[in-house]
Formats: sequence, C-alpha cells, structure tokens
Amino acid sequence: MTPKHRVLFGLGLETGVHQVSEMLGHARLADEAGLDVFSVSDHPYFADRLDAYAALGFVLGATSNITGAVICTNLLSRPAPILARTVTGLSTISRGRVVLALGAGGLEAEIVALGVPYLSPGARVRALEEAVIVVRALSGGGDPITFEGEFYRVTGLAPAAAPTPPIWIGSLGPKALAVIGRRADGWIPGHLADWRSTEVARARPIIDEAAASVGRDPADVGTIYNVSGRITRVPQAETRNDEGRWIGGGVMQWVDELTFAVLERGAAAFIYLVPPGESISDTTLDLWGHEIVPAVREAIARR
Repeated sequence: MTPKHRVLFGLGLETGVHQVSEMLGHARLADEAGLDVFSVSDHPYFADRLDAYAALGFVLGATSNITGAVICTNLLSRPAPILARTVTGLSTISRGRVVLALGAGGLEAEIVALGVPYLSPGARVRALEEAVIVVRALSGGGDPITFEGEFYRVTGLAPAAAPTPPIWIGSLGPKALAVIGRRADGWIPGHLADWRSTEVARARPIIDEAAASVGRDPADVGTIYNVSGRITRVPQAETRNDEGRWIGGGVMQWVDELTFAVLERGAAAFIYLVPPGESISDTTLDLWGHEIVPAVREAIARR
C-alpha cells in the first residue's frame, strides 16, 4: 500500500512549567534533524503545565522549518471562532507551519472546573463537527460569514486570509469517526491503538465509509500515530507486550515496524513522545531523528 501523501515524522515536546529549556532545546534539535512536526499537549486545567497555544507560538518562533500542532486541542475550553483566529494568526506568523488537531472529549471534571458548561458525549461530537465547519469558514479569505449552529454562532465575520491548516481529529467513538471521515484531513487513533490493533481495524472502515459518503477519497484522511517506547541500538527480545501493544525495540526493529505500518497499513505520520512529566533523552532523540526516521523514509522511497 503506497502512501498517497508524504509520510510525516515528528516529536512530542515536554510541556511542564519546569521543562521550558528541554522543550525549546528539543524543538530546535528536531528542526535541525529535518523532522516534519512537533506537538504539545493541551491541559489548561493543570497549573504545572504550560498553556498549549502559548507554548506552540513560542516554539514556532524559535524554529525555522518544522510544523507545530497542539495534540489534541481542548476544544471545549477554546471556542471555535477564537480558535480559528488563533490558528490562522499562528499560520501567518510562521509561514504556514501549523496543524490544527482537535479532540471532542477530555477530562470531564477538570474541564467543568474551568467554568465550561457540561456537554453530553453526543453533544460534544456535534460541537466538534460544527467547530470544523466554523474554522474552515473563517479561513482562506472570502466574503463575511454568518453561521447559526447549535453551539457556535458568528454574524458577518470576515474570514482570515490565511488558508485553513490541515485539521486532524483524535477520537475512537463511532459518531466522531464519521465526523473525521466527512470533515478532517487526519485521524489520531489515540495512544492505546496502533497499526496492528483491533481498535484501528474496527475504526478505520467507519472513517472510510463516511468519507466516501460525501464524495471524498478516504485516502485523503491520513492516520497519525503517537508512538512511544524504548529505542536501543541493539535488537530486543520483545517489541510488544502481552496485550500486543508496541513497546519499542532496537533501531532496525523500529525501522521495520514503521515501514510495515506505512506500506501495509497506510500510516500517514508518526510522532514520538514520552509520558507527561518525563523528558526525552539526548540519545533517544538522536536515534529517532538521525537513524530511525531517515531509514524509514529511505525504505518507503524504495517501494
């Protein structure tokens, strides 16, 4: 299965308030290594985490070529019209180096603690679809927009000139998967699902059917994987745990596995990250950026 679009490789950055030096340093190293994208997480209810969009803008300003994304944007606490202005502004400042990644859910109690009204799971999915419509309407220039939705309303609002950034959505629920197929450019399955998982095998056909139902090519909705696990120079005896989840291995084991994910399972992107609060080691970053990623790119190019 040859990928339709260029496969992206990225790095998830640290976002603790005590990790600013690591975040900026690793972002610059990822940029210099030729990685395609960096990501930061969005947990505005935690005081020990940096605000995601403040961090995103700061890192974009400290780099030259790498694209940035908040994975995934806490949509309930960031209203879609304002979010549209934020991402188009960042896109203008960074010369287009922004991806908008959205999530329909989040930590319910913590979000309500911010003063955000509670929404049922079904309402969250409907709000997610409206948000994508609003963001697309408020970018790319054109005549003023009036939108009267269930959750968002704008009246005579002029779209920004910046084009709509790629929109990725992170979800596994069937209704949200259908929204992804109809509206999004990419799907983030979540950290508990990978290219060999039953979750992905179950979910991807829902996306493809929804895309086809509105005349879209399902291949235009890429699958973006957050990946983690040990990276060593020597092969490991086990690369998956008892539940079948990828846990990492030697450099060539990573290369073989990610190449399989692209060529046989249609993976569109991989973003390597470490658990919250931890910091990626220099050795791991070097192996990921200078050995694994170039080798996978080369293997893909040979097909």
